[in-house]
Amino acid sequence: MGDAVFDTERTFGGKVFRLREHLERLYRTLHMVRIDPGMSIDEMQEVTEELARRNDRMREPNGDYSVTQMISRGSVNSVLEPEQATVVIRMRPIPFTSYARYYDEGAHVVIPTTRRDPVQALDARLKTISRMNLVMAEIEAKQVDPDAYPVLLDIDGNLSENIGGNFFVVTNGVVRTAPARNVLAGVSRMTVLELAGDLEIPTAEEPLTPYDAYNADEAFLTTTSYCALPVGKINGNPLQNEPPGPITKQILAAWSERVGMDIVDQAMSHVN
Repeated sequence: MGDAVFDTERTFGGKVFRLREHLERLYRTLHMVRIDPGMSIDEMQEVTEELARRNDRMREPNGDYSVTQMISRGSVNSVLEPEQATVVIRMRPIPFTSYARYYDEGAHVVIPTTRRDPVQALDARLKTISRMNLVMAEIEAKQVDPDAYPVLLDIDGNLSENIGGNFFVVTNGVVRTAPARNVLAGVSRMTVLELAGDLEIPTAEEPLTPYDAYNADEAFLTTTSYCALPVGKINGNPLQNEPPGPITKQILAAWSERVGMDIVDQAMSHVN
């Protein structure tokens, strides 16, 4: 039944980035779906940080980890009377080679026919493992291009999000993304909006259609691992600017400054 929730962070130089914000979102989801993890948010943070410390000695040169907390309801006879929840925290090396080249050449976004779950059925703010529609969207996109990243429409025909991340366009100098009501409000999404504010780049959270994407000056995807990944084409159509666009580069540079390392250089160092 997919009766579990999760959240994922990444490390920079072995230190977990914005862990508290991720855990606060995780615990909001846990409260909503009525799963008691059996530990406080402070305890979850302490265990996660200790796991990162212990694994840091095995970190590859110029490598980093993704960190995931996954909590299931546990063995149940009734969802209202579950046994103790199962809590798993895992780390694995970030697969930089799977996306590094897109910082230069831009990713290919494909808009599949599979739609995002309507918020009337499942609140987009819940981060659960019940994601079959996202799997189907990924299959559909990769049948068009094995390297494509799907960005789903909602039931009203507006652009929503990528699998595990958010989607931004830049139009006439304005960084635009879908409103939080219709998408999972990612921590990376929040970071982009903060950085844009610091850079005095105007932002807008508003409904976006494929028309907006096709005619954008720039576009980029955000998620925990790659932070902000430039987009080069949408459904095979090149964007107005060659990737990475100037505002995307500003965002990546500011993000790199915040975490104390060059995000693009780190990823590219793993490409032969």
